Amino acid sequence: MGVWAGIGVPMPVAAVTCMVSVVGYAVRRWPALLLLALGLLSGMLAGQAAAGRAGATRTAETPEGRITITAVGLTDPAGPGRSALIAPMALLQDAGWTEWRGPTLLANGVPGDVMVGEMMSVTGSIERGRDSFRGRPIGGTMRARTATRISAAPNPLLALGNTMRRHVLGSLDAATRSPPGALLAGFLIGDVSRLPDSDEEALRLAGLSHFVAVSGSNVALFLAAWWIAGAPLRLGPRQRAVFGIVGIAVFAVITRWEPSVVRASVMATLVLIGRWAGRPVTPWTALGGAVALSLLAAPELAGSAGFGLSVAATGGIIAGFPIFAKRRPRAVWAVLGATIAAQAAVAPLLLIWFGSIPLLAPLTNLLAAPVVAASTAVGGIGAVIHFGPLVNLGTALAMLVLVIARTAAELPQLDSIQAIALAVPAVVALRLAPLRPVMLGVVAVIVTVSIVPMKLPDVPTVHFLDVSQGDATLFVGPRGETILVDGGPDPTLLRSHLRRLGIRRVDLLIITHRHADHTTGLVGLSRTVAVGMVWYPPQLGSGSPLDDLIAEFRVGAMPVSVPRPGDAVRLGAFDVAVLGPVRAYAGPNDGSIVVEVRWGETTVLMSGDIETYAQHDLGPLRRDVLKVPHQGAATSDLEWIAASAPKIAVISVGPNEFGHPSNDVVATLEASGSLVLRTDVAGTITIPFDRIAEMARGLPSAP
Repeated sequence: MGVWAGIGVPMPVAAVTCMVSVVGYAVRRWPALLLLALGLLSGMLAGQAAAGRAGATRTAETPEGRITITAVGLTDPAGPGRSALIAPMALLQDAGWTEWRGPTLLANGVPGDVMVGEMMSVTGSIERGRDSFRGRPIGGTMRARTATRISAAPNPLLALGNTMRRHVLGSLDAATRSPPGALLAGFLIGDVSRLPDSDEEALRLAGLSHFVAVSGSNVALFLAAWWIAGAPLRLGPRQRAVFGIVGIAVFAVITRWEPSVVRASVMATLVLIGRWAGRPVTPWTALGGAVALSLLAAPELAGSAGFGLSVAATGGIIAGFPIFAKRRPRAVWAVLGATIAAQAAVAPLLLIWFGSIPLLAPLTNLLAAPVVAASTAVGGIGAVIHFGPLVNLGTALAMLVLVIARTAAELPQLDSIQAIALAVPAVVALRLAPLRPVMLGVVAVIVTVSIVPMKLPDVPTVHFLDVSQGDATLFVGPRGETILVDGGPDPTLLRSHLRRLGIRRVDLLIITHRHADHTTGLVGLSRTVAVGMVWYPPQLGSGSPLDDLIAEFRVGAMPVSVPRPGDAVRLGAFDVAVLGPVRAYAGPNDGSIVVEVRWGETTVLMSGDIETYAQHDLGPLRRDVLKVPHQGAATSDLEWIAASAPKIAVISVGPNEFGHPSNDVVATLEASGSLVLRTDVAGTITIPFDRIAEMARGLPSAP
């Protein structure tokens, strides 16, 4: 905690706290004060050193124009662009090769066969502007025109780890083309690069994502196999400890030292060092030492969600073990107790980082844990000996875990208020036996209320969802009819909104245009909710997310079509009419599908991102509610904005570098009498159709 504090608080505050702690120790002789002072001092030094290295990387000079360098891979290539962090080693100039220990660079187009620590030759140009990649500082982005692997890693440890990783991935290559095979790779080496985002989210929502965040149990399984492989060496206890430490280092390389791996590996190493020295290391000492050493070596871990969750979960398990150790049946409570303790410990972090916690995580873990263990063991053996039937069996078992995750992902999530309401009676029941029946009844009521689906609105309602910088709007009718217009930039965020509102079917999906801030959030939607009908613009073939979306919907045999002005459909209480685009446009924004959604005499205009050309062609469109085009950008014609000014104007916008919304657009709307609401200020904006007039007079949005 001292290291975290030293990194997280401003330098003057940390320095004063450190001095006060030292003085306090001198006066009172409390060891805890001295440890706090040392922790703060160490944290300050480590944090300052990390900040200095980051600053030097971001400001380092780089050659201009096309260059050729040799570099060492710092990460494996990942993503469609095969991006990897590289460390330059030499630069080719007119006089030949010269040493150039340049800053860390992000290279695009790295050969897929390059692994960490291996040498490559890269030709391309370096572009500035981006200063970090996945939280790590970089000196620029190098777009490789040509890239070639030169040699294996000279470091024996990296070479051995890479060889074993290649062997495992080679054995799993065919299997990882399916989601369960990709999940098996996650169990074995923490590689979920081929696992669909929707399944990753399902694991998180089910409370099962820790199974692919390689940690303590994986280290233990690997060490067991490592020691079995080393049995012919006939090592003594101390030699076995050293051999085990080497194995942990190899395992860290294989799994690419993810934050949870770092925590588990350092803990295991400390325990083995204790065995070597004949001094047992307690779990709390191992955890504390692992946290301190890890943060001193890599202060950036202080802001890592993976590291924080791993530490919290481990601490919860250590603290909760005495509570559940004596309960019977022991096999059940070993899993259930560990899960309850871990979930209780990570709950605050989950609420901070993700906004919810799985309600039934203990139950899903009880079901999934033995299946995961069997899949890991069987699949691991199959991958090591390159035996397909065992890999297939491990993949089949991983499929069972996916079934559990996908099913549990539809179950309720607890927000902060619900979590506190559930935690208080649970703790009281645990500590005060006489009150257990009453407290358990309270818990049962809370769980029941959480499971009951959200009540449908009495009147048609529109939700302008807060999806940050992008658009996603949901119409819900009294009989459950739904219309979704665009999906924003983040699939996870969109699905969390749909789940919160109890949406399991979208009757009509309208994709206004191809840009990612409207379409990316829809990726994988058909695997989460049923989709009835899809309208999309004639903007395929650009390589945008729209291409993949329409292909996804067609594979699912969903009716997809390009609507034309004048097309209309009635869905329950809603009448939907297509107004634009009235002709072909050069830009996708002007080519947005424009629709009005009507209930009785009340109308909401969904304008996509239309700009001046389309606005001129459409003419003024004064409706009760307007979704302001293009996040309120200055691309709108102010005369059209004034002529179309509604009772309520909603700007769907988030933090951005584009200056959205334009002050002129907002001022024009307000001067024309519109109530302007913004999702970056108000969050999700909910408007019942029968309350538009009241809200326009200044009443707050419905909850």
